[in-house]
Formats: sequence, structure tokens, C-alpha cells
Amino acid sequence: MKQYGVISGIPFASEVFAQCQLEVEWHYTEGYYVSEEELKKANGKIVVATVKGAANNILLAERTALNLLARSSGIATQSYKTKQLADKAGYTGLIAGTRKTTPGLRILEKYSMLVGGVDTHRYDLSSMVMLKDNHITSTGSITEAVKAARSVCGFAIKVEVEVSSEGDAIEAIDAGADVIMLDNFTGEGLQQVARNLRNHYKNLQKSFLLECSGGLTLQNLSTYLCNDIDIYSTSSIHQGTGIVDYSLKINPN
Repeated sequence: MKQYGVISGIPFASEVFAQCQLEVEWHYTEGYYVSEEELKKANGKIVVATVKGAANNILLAERTALNLLARSSGIATQSYKTKQLADKAGYTGLIAGTRKTTPGLRILEKYSMLVGGVDTHRYDLSSMVMLKDNHITSTGSITEAVKAARSVCGFAIKVEVEVSSEGDAIEAIDAGADVIMLDNFTGEGLQQVARNLRNHYKNLQKSFLLECSGGLTLQNLSTYLCNDIDIYSTSSIHQGTGIVDYSLKINPN
């Protein structure tokens, strides 16, 4: 390991080595954070694992195993940094990923979010009904969209509605939505709307979660955080994130 960050992806790399008839001994546990200071003490290279077997099999496994470790550790590290920032700001809710994952790598990327300490949000379309602007336009209104969704998804699946105004949020809550996604608000505007909604329903028999999404990054998240919001979801923890660099060297002895 040649960069500091969270070690993640061990089960996936282990499977690659097993498929290539190799033995592997891991010297660190999944989720361990290698600090910048620790890396410097090791002269810029941490020995994460020792792989044993025929050289041709090691070379066969090398790039796939390293790519999976690099990608998984990159997402886990970004997730960890984002969660740490929220914790330091005093936020007590959830930081979550999104469904904007790399085709073919969703399991790896959702898993890496967990290793980094954040929530995976929904895994796929069957995990929760999410009504976005196109769904609402297609059915005519937020109320009709929620009604149509509830008629087929039953009581066991949550219904989430994406809204862009306080009035739309109230309509969604009154229609029976379980989760209200406040999308693309400014930081100050988001906090005001969330506070208004909590006050509006304080004495009413309405149970709902508030989620914020849209344009959140490690750089601007702190300006959005408030404990009136239950979930902050962002693709910045897994989409377009950097990797953690790994290499493999064959020992001739």
C-alpha cells in the first residue's frame, strides 16, 4: 500500500487469489486506517499482505486484485473522511451513498461505503420507491404519484419523494410519503425549510424522514449540515473518487 487511507476490498482480492490457486496472508484487518505518519515511518510502503504460489499464477491475479483493492479502498477512504467531517461538526444523522455506481461494481462500491462507515442507501430499484420529477410529471401531481406507488408497493416498502420546495414537501408528507428528499437547496435554504417542516408537524401524527441530496461534496458539506435532516446522501463518496495505490512485488527468495 503506497498511499494513506482505509484498507478495503480484502474479500474481493482474496477471491481473486483463491481462483488463481494462491495462498494469501493479510497483515492488516479490513477497515484499518493507515495514517500518513504510519506510511512515512514505513518509507512510503506498507506491506498489507503476503501472497504465495507459482509466479505465473501471481502475475495472473496481480492486476485484478490490485484494481479491486485500489477502487474499494478509495471509496472507503472518501466515505471515512466525509463521515469524520460530519461527526466533528456535531451531526448525528446518516451520511449515505447513492445508486450512481459503476456498472458491474455496485456490490464492491456499496460494500466499500460500509467499510468507510457510511450508509449504503438503497441497493437497487426494489429496495425503496423513489419518486423523482419525471415520475411526478407523468402522474400529474405528487399526491397522485404517491397514491399510485403505494397501491403496488404495499406496506413493506418505503416511498421517497424528491422535492424542490417547502410546499411540495408538505404535499408529499400529507400524501403519506415516508422519506422527503430536499433536492438542490442552498445550505441556508435547506436548514430553514427543514426547521419549518419539523415545526409544522411537531404536534401532528406524521412520521417521516428528511433527506438532503444534490451537489454535496467534502468541500461544501459542512455548510449544509443540521440535525433537522436525517440523511445526507451524496455520490461524491463513490463516483469519481480517487484510488488508493497498491503494488505487488515478487520476492525471488
